[in-house]
Amino acid sequence: MPTAQARHILVPSEDTANEVKTQIEGGTDFADAAKEHSTCPSGKSGGDLGTFGKGQMVPEFDAVIFSDELNVVHGPVQTQFGYHLIEITSRTD
Repeated sequence: MPTAQARHILVPSEDTANEVKTQIEGGTDFADAAKEHSTCPSGKSGGDLGTFGKGQMVPEFDAVIFSDELNVVHGPVQTQFGYHLIEITSRTD
């Protein structure tokens, strides 16, 4: 079964997600941005979601995690929880 490791930042609006993404692209550390902005409990650990399998996350999240480029900030990705910035740190097929 495919697995991945990723970290994310969850915010309530697309505008906020875009602002945080711009900060990261400008040099802000992803983990620091997660600690400051993420509304998910994982924000306290820099947005780290650990290792998980395909189908364990919501479909919109899985679509990015299991197909997009590693070590790039993706998003905003909208789910029922809000808007995510996602960085895929590793993946197995």
